[in-house]
Amino acid sequence: MSLVARHLEAYNIPTVIAGSAKDIVEHCGVPRFLFSDFPLGNSAGKPNNAASQDITLELALKLLENSIAPRTTVQSPEIWSTSHDWKLDFQNVDRIPADEIKRRRQEFDKIKEIGQQVRDETLNAKAN
Repeated sequence: MSLVARHLEAYNIPTVIAGSAKDIVEHCGVPRFLFSDFPLGNSAGKPNNAASQDITLELALKLLENSIAPRTTVQSPEIWSTSHDWKLDFQNVDRIPADEIKRRRQEFDKIKEIGQQVRDETLNAKAN
C-alpha cells in the first residue's frame, strides 16, 4: 500500500496510510501515515468496535486535511490494551498452544486449497 500511495501522490491524489508496522511504512516514505500501535491487521481500529473505527477514520481525515509536510506521521491515541503483553503474545508460536497451531494450520491449508481452486477455475475459463 505504501508504494501505491506514493504512486497516487505523484498524480496529485492525496493519500493517508493507516497501519501498524511503523518501521516498514515510514521506511517506504509515505506522505501521510496514521500509526496505530495495534496488532497487524487492525489498523482501521479495534475489531467489532465502531467507536474505535470512527476515531481512526476521523484521525485519518484530519491528517489528510491538516498535513503540511511530506512524510507526516501521527500516532493514534488509542491503545490496544492496558497491558503490553499482547505484543509478546501476538503471533508468537512459543506462546501458542500446540492444538491452536494445529487448528490455524488446518484453516490456512483450507484457505490455500480454496485459493488454488479459484486460480485453476480462472485459468481454465480464460483458456476456453
